[in-house]
Amino acid sequence: MKSQDDPDHSYSERVIVLAPTARDGEVTARLLAGASIHSVHGQGWRHVEELIRAGAGALLLTDTTLADPAFKGLLSALQSQPSWSDLPVLALCRHEHQASAMREAGLRNLTVLDRPTSTRAMVSAVETAVRGRRWQYQIRDQMDSLQQADVALRLADQRKDEFLATLAHELRNPLAPIGTGLKLLPRVGDDPVQLRGVTDMMERQVSQLVRLIDDLLEVSRISTGKLTVLRERLDLRRVLESALESCAPVVASRGHRLDVTMPDQAVTVHGDLARLAQALGNLVNNAAKYTPDGGRITVALGRAGEAAVLTVTDNGIGLSADMLERVFDMFAQVKQSLERSQGGLGIGLALVRSLVSLHGGSVSARSPGPGEGSTFTITLPLLNDLLQAAVAAQKAPVSATARSILVVDDNQDAAVSMALLLGLSGHEVRVEHGGQAALDAAVTFRPQVVICDLGMPGIGGYEVATRLRQDRRFADTLLVALSGWGAKEDKERSRAAGFDAHLTKPASMDAVAALLARL
Repeated sequence: MKSQDDPDHSYSERVIVLAPTARDGEVTARLLAGASIHSVHGQGWRHVEELIRAGAGALLLTDTTLADPAFKGLLSALQSQPSWSDLPVLALCRHEHQASAMREAGLRNLTVLDRPTSTRAMVSAVETAVRGRRWQYQIRDQMDSLQQADVALRLADQRKDEFLATLAHELRNPLAPIGTGLKLLPRVGDDPVQLRGVTDMMERQVSQLVRLIDDLLEVSRISTGKLTVLRERLDLRRVLESALESCAPVVASRGHRLDVTMPDQAVTVHGDLARLAQALGNLVNNAAKYTPDGGRITVALGRAGEAAVLTVTDNGIGLSADMLERVFDMFAQVKQSLERSQGGLGIGLALVRSLVSLHGGSVSARSPGPGEGSTFTITLPLLNDLLQAAVAAQKAPVSATARSILVVDDNQDAAVSMALLLGLSGHEVRVEHGGQAALDAAVTFRPQVVICDLGMPGIGGYEVATRLRQDRRFADTLLVALSGWGAKEDKERSRAAGFDAHLTKPASMDAVAALLARL
């Protein structure tokens, strides 16, 4: 993904003015400023080339530039633009042959104006050029989204192939001894010791098969939103005890030393005992599998400020820096699992992240490096904080004037939580999770306010705002941008797309209420 600091990913609508004299540049800048057009005076060709590469909305120059030997440098800068970019160039020319020379020089996106020209004509031409530049930026963003989607699809396809190979490998492991056991049963006769040994072996392997299938089903339920989480007032000490009980056979079989630390007082959260025990159990099992026999595993429960913290530390094989970045991705450990033959499908840690996220928490990993052990940390909000948030939401003042509000965000939790708070204030709220869905909903819902996330796949927030502003029915709709980017340049870009305001995530309800009060 490209960053905002990448020259190919910059956003600027400033107009670069290359005037014959400094005086001409100042006059032009004042005329453009009168039309709310930001401009910058180019101090020579080299400066202009730097400004173009840093980002610009248009270039305004005169026919005198043709006689400048450095004009070729400008052509080189324009010809080296990325594929999506075709910077608009506006040229003030006294004679037709000069205009022809400009075209023949290879300036593709060229608009020729008579020199002298009226202020109105010049401003109108510049505004048209900048509008065209906005569309170029939108095309660039769409190209970036498509490229990112293509990379993600290729990676997903690669991981799918690796997963299927691993699945076949892991299913064969228990099936082979089960098949052998079936052949042995008729031969052991009535010998109770041998019979018990064979049946115990077969039960262990069936249990392994069941665990593999359970993991697959859990992934399916989470990805389709069908996983049931039964929350209650829950002491995390119960979670720790339940998880360790289920992991005891694995830990004991490898001869590990297990140290447990927990407080005497309850550490209370709003959670599902079975799901949180499953998440913690996966971490302990993971530590047991990837720590050499006779290793040490430490499980600790405590508090850190307003959060409950569970940590699982081992002195096992550790993690490399690149693995730390993707250890919670689906199938991220497939290759390692195959090499070490430790079993599993490489989805255990992905399950942990999903289960913890469903409880409003987070999970992280750290390791000094390969062979240095690892520490996995689960962080969950304490119940007191959740209760205070709920009470505050219930006591939120109801707005004197109810508004119809469309909330758009591909992060479902963020969208739903904001909608709930707005609803508690008496507003009529509708939620959508994509750009096209938002545009379709706006036609039937006719919202007075649209609060829209900017970074969404497909049709992003900028395009949503631009399309709504092109529809007269939404001329008076308050459009509010919601983004993790809050720099001056980001706010200018959202304003140019048609937004009335720009809020930086996480947006406070006070800030939202202040905007609604403007209606």
